[in-house]
Amino acid sequence: MSDVPPMTTGIAQPTAMLPKGEEFLLLSPTDQAWAYRNVDGMFATRPIRRGATPCELPRGSEIAPEWTVAGSTRTIEDHVRRTNVAGLLVIQDGAIRLERYALGLTPTDRWSTMSTVKSMTSTLVGAAIQDGAIRSVDDEVCRYLPLLRGSAYEGATVRHLLTMSSGVRWNEDYTDRTSDVNRYSKSLGDKVPGGVLAMMRELAPDVPPGSRFLYNTGDTYLLGCLLSAATGTTLAAYMSERIWARFGMESDAFYTLESEDGQEIGGSRAGVTLRDFGRFGLFILADGVVDGARVLPEGWVADAATPHFALDPAGNSWGATGYGYGWWLDPDGAMVAVGFAGQSLYVNRRTRTVIVTLSCWPQPPFDAAYRVDRKAERLAFRAAVNAGRG
Repeated sequence: MSDVPPMTTGIAQPTAMLPKGEEFLLLSPTDQAWAYRNVDGMFATRPIRRGATPCELPRGSEIAPEWTVAGSTRTIEDHVRRTNVAGLLVIQDGAIRLERYALGLTPTDRWSTMSTVKSMTSTLVGAAIQDGAIRSVDDEVCRYLPLLRGSAYEGATVRHLLTMSSGVRWNEDYTDRTSDVNRYSKSLGDKVPGGVLAMMRELAPDVPPGSRFLYNTGDTYLLGCLLSAATGTTLAAYMSERIWARFGMESDAFYTLESEDGQEIGGSRAGVTLRDFGRFGLFILADGVVDGARVLPEGWVADAATPHFALDPAGNSWGATGYGYGWWLDPDGAMVAVGFAGQSLYVNRRTRTVIVTLSCWPQPPFDAAYRVDRKAERLAFRAAVNAGRG
């Protein structure tokens, strides 16, 4: 007989095995699709409630564009398979023209927004200004977050957070486990109350606020904190009240939280269904007007789409030539919310086109085995969708 005592852990139950939250930016292709549609199982969350009546999306004739990349003809099926797409939606003139699901995603699954939620959170600043909760984008951050007095954020304004120009030193290297963004991610995975804000207070100043664009997920985290303080409610409740329920999203969404019942993460890994991503794009196309009433100030969308910093298109994953109020700006004039691993919400006001792409782009070191220029592929797809809509 064995001297090893039997393990007694209770009655055996079926249990879903999810990756650790701290590994979220470092997942293998095996784990990505499973994790991205189960974010609410990995992190603390707060629901963004839908309203009673969803905004119906009519269906138009289906488009079937073909295009050429590197001398080879591509189709929708090629695009989905080559670029690890889980969800693809095209809306033109308010009607669905294309809708595809892959990698286990369904119409009711909330997929990780990654950083596309930065553009959604930044839009709420406009709503708060329209409501009078925030006076101006030129207000100092410490006016709303006095805990940041004495930190590198003293002197930074709301505009600086919107345009990623706080001047604070920050490392957004996803492959470096000691980078600021991975320390932030670990704090979220560990659900440490106040952990992210404490980390942000310790950051060092680098350049004067407003003098340089530097992509900083922490800036949008603070923007979410600022919105909660200014409006006197949770970020999720404010998003529901001003946009989600009012515009008619069909499903509850969620923000992830820094800890159980803690502050929402304004800049990453919320959960939204494919079609509700598209509806948010339609809200922007409507200039922030719902049923004749302004949710966003007149001119807000135009200001958000104005390049506050010029960018080298080779230096970012979209090919953007500018950055506005939390939106990357396409050379064709469109506004684009861009997220880790290939997420994007493309809003072209000129052609009345919205394109949503939910993806699982493999990350280093796994990406080397795929040998696909995903940036070139998705930009060619975008151009093919817009062709002839002049």
